[in-house]
Amino acid sequence: MSKPCILCCAITGSVPTKADNPAVPTTVTEQIESSHAAVEAGASIIHAHVRNDDETPSSDPEKFALLKEGLEKHCPGVIIQFSTGGRSGAGQARGGMLPLRPDMASLSVGSNNFPTRVYENPPELISWLSSEMQAHEITPEIEAFDLSHILQAIRHHEAGKLYGQLYVQFVMGVKNAMPVDREVFEFYVKIMQERAPNAEWCAAGIGAAQATVNEWAIAAGGHTRAGLEDNIRLDRNTLAPSNAALIARAAELCEKYERPVATPVQAREILGLRAAT
Repeated sequence: MSKPCILCCAITGSVPTKADNPAVPTTVTEQIESSHAAVEAGASIIHAHVRNDDETPSSDPEKFALLKEGLEKHCPGVIIQFSTGGRSGAGQARGGMLPLRPDMASLSVGSNNFPTRVYENPPELISWLSSEMQAHEITPEIEAFDLSHILQAIRHHEAGKLYGQLYVQFVMGVKNAMPVDREVFEFYVKIMQERAPNAEWCAAGIGAAQATVNEWAIAAGGHTRAGLEDNIRLDRNTLAPSNAALIARAAELCEKYERPVATPVQAREILGLRAAT
């Protein structure tokens, strides 16, 4: 299999803190440095959240602007993907950074349970976020926590409600949502191949499942995500020393399955994104 594999690095997220793993980058400067190392290890997409000074989640557009500026300077060409996730803000505040025109932004098209709360994505908010991405020419990465999210994403794309090429990420391993289940994973892949054959897909495993889902996705011809947002360990007894270490492990799996790691230029071409400026 010679198709290049896109490696996305989820550098920070909204949950892990330095108390969990000192390597979690929470300041903009740390995020830029961590991203640079991850890109050198093989990442072509940086999935980014921002934090307040006390490490709590933030949706501050000014912080996103500083991060985007730093990534463009120190990681030229890398695909910048901002999170519009619900832990860092409420309502339209979740999309307040979209006028900055990142290459991509995450988009959830349905609600589901998280470990201690409901992750709410009401139809009117989904519609607004989608329209903002259309207005600013931002390709969404659909974060699918459930089969219904995949089907909804396909319907939305067919109806012209999503900008650019359809790109769906299977998120597996969140407690109370979709578990890491090989049969379900294979069904997801089958659905994408049959109902959205021109789309691209990737998969992310949460916690200890990260390496497992990385391998499933790479072996099946998809793309994958790793990083400290999703998993802070290399194994049960070892904290991951960096985002780069988790990306390097995924890159080793690409070598195992004889798939080249996509460069940022190749990833842009595969996903139909505009050239880097």
